[in-house]
Amino acid sequence: MNDIINLIGQAIAEDIGDGDHTSLATIPEEATGKMKLLAKEDGIVAGVEIAKLVFEKIDPGLCIEVLITDGKPIKKGDLIFFVTGRCRSMLIAERTVLNFMQRLSGIATSTKDYVRQLEGTRARLLDTRKTTPNMRIFEKMAVVLGGGMNHRMGLYDMVMIKDNHVDFAGGIRQAIEAEHAYLARLGKKLKIEIEVRNFDELDQVIKAGGVDRVMLDNFTPADLQKAVEIIGRKFETEASGGIKLENIREYALTGVDFISVGAITHHIKSLDLSLKAVK
Repeated sequence: MNDIINLIGQAIAEDIGDGDHTSLATIPEEATGKMKLLAKEDGIVAGVEIAKLVFEKIDPGLCIEVLITDGKPIKKGDLIFFVTGRCRSMLIAERTVLNFMQRLSGIATSTKDYVRQLEGTRARLLDTRKTTPNMRIFEKMAVVLGGGMNHRMGLYDMVMIKDNHVDFAGGIRQAIEAEHAYLARLGKKLKIEIEVRNFDELDQVIKAGGVDRVMLDNFTPADLQKAVEIIGRKFETEASGGIKLENIREYALTGVDFISVGAITHHIKSLDLSLKAVK
């Protein structure tokens, strides 16, 4: 929570600088009013709780009445919340609130679109580390609100042996053995995933063992299904690479456990929301 509060403070400071000179000049200090957050298109709302923290940080005297909570579907024209209090404070908060909520709602909406395509399969949708710098904690929160799952938060909470690691380490077995030796020295217990690019590398992983999950990168659906059958239940399986909304169900029907899609955080359209004065 401290990280979230600090990042919100930085976002506010970035916008305010040495003062909101428009509001300070045009709005009397004692003036109070009411604003409403309006949905201008359909989607999944995300960031209401972040908005509350922004308002609180700027002015603890602001009061928020939430009508639609995070993770719920919204339709064009829906009222999401009302905020009342000092007009200057609400105007200072306006853009920061919208910047968070429009992007996070866009991510949640995109995630939900993908999740719907997985219905009736065993596959679960994962995000990636393809996030906006300093926004990862918020964007991954939005993925969960849209019905997806978080992969690792960063380099520190899960081992992901990718193609470059394998190439630099001298091979798959060498990379896996080095990882186990490293974790043993540190006394760490982390889940180990390894990426494979073809069936030869998959065969090497099966022979080496010592991993929890295999990422099958850029496999066609047909090859993915074959790989899943070869692996059986020895390891968890994850599909990645070239997967879009239009073809994700074809991948899901192979029986793969997880499908990771970077596009749900780095290639999305922000949801159109509007924060307007109530006259």
